[in-house]
Amino acid sequence: MTTTNDDTAGATAPAATGAPVPAPAQRISLPDLAPDFYRAMSALERASRQGVDPVLAELVKVHASMINGCAFCIDMHATDGLKAGEQNHRLLSLPAWRETPWFTARERAALALTESVTLLTEGHVPDAVYDEAAAHFAPAELAQLIALIVTINAWNRIGVTSRLSPAAK
Repeated sequence: MTTTNDDTAGATAPAATGAPVPAPAQRISLPDLAPDFYRAMSALERASRQGVDPVLAELVKVHASMINGCAFCIDMHATDGLKAGEQNHRLLSLPAWRETPWFTARERAALALTESVTLLTEGHVPDAVYDEAAAHFAPAELAQLIALIVTINAWNRIGVTSRLSPAAK
């Protein structure tokens, strides 16, 4: 069977052995080829996390990464979230967070803001979304949350563009 995906055109699917399909090859290594930029991104990451609850931070990072389709970041931040005490069923249900009963009003406000910032071309950040987040976060917390959302979106763009893939497990 031949796939029609541009990334694997002409590739033959492995036999029905249940073996994982290898990830596409990484395109470029920013740490190697743009080290000053990569160090700056790492510093931005550290600064963006300051004062943000670690569990909430990982929820936001996984949610943005799911929206952006960044497999590397989804894997990394889901793993980090579990280590920080997040529950697996909550991580798995992030794409349907509005339909679940297990996210707090504060988490819902953060997830809605994450979607709006991540999907800027689909209506920018509506006042209602921003105002709801502002109702649940003090101004300094809200500023850090916005910094965190902006930073994970930058990392997602790096991961997707360079084709970073999680390690096989």
